[in-house]
Amino acid sequence: MIRVMLVDDHTIVRMGFKMLLESSGADIEVVAEAGSGDEALAELERNRPDLLVLDLSMPGMSGLELLRRLRARDDTLRVLVLSAHEDTAHPRRVLAAGAQGYLSKRGAPEALVDAIRRVAAGQRYIDPAIAQKLALAQLGNEPNPVDALSEREFEVFVMLARGASVADIASRLKLSASTVGTHLYNVKQKLGAANQAELTLLALRWGLLEA
Repeated sequence: MIRVMLVDDHTIVRMGFKMLLESSGADIEVVAEAGSGDEALAELERNRPDLLVLDLSMPGMSGLELLRRLRARDDTLRVLVLSAHEDTAHPRRVLAAGAQGYLSKRGAPEALVDAIRRVAAGQRYIDPAIAQKLALAQLGNEPNPVDALSEREFEVFVMLARGASVADIASRLKLSASTVGTHLYNVKQKLGAANQAELTLLALRWGLLEA
């Protein structure tokens, strides 16, 4: 039995995934759900799942930050990221941070079941369309400027591009406003952006914002 926990801030989405997984066969059981990173950390202590199905875009603690904290606490829990982000930067970041799989929310329902079974068996799983993008990006001659950002700078960049203020980001990431300001300065320098509006345009250009 694969004990699964669903982490997504949309209740209806979690409900749909749960119905799909529990009707897929006798080997998958949804033992817990969470709508935020903080809630997920609490539920993990109570339910001890084998595998986490994790969304990246959530209010408060992001999926990437939750993944980072999980890896600092437990390196045995398997994590499958299920996200609407289909760029190459997000999957590279989460796989480097310790996720075992990355799947697009636009994929076929049976792909989620297959991905869970593979990740639970100790295999890596990457959405085929995203895997192709990653392979093509490796063959490209021009590096993406976003790759020059550190993990924390990347997270601050995406949150700013979505319209969050420095104070919002400091609160969500549990950092001081001055630390976030330093990250923001470094992001602008590395990406050649003058303000938040330009950062948003860059994020849209590189496919880092969900439609």
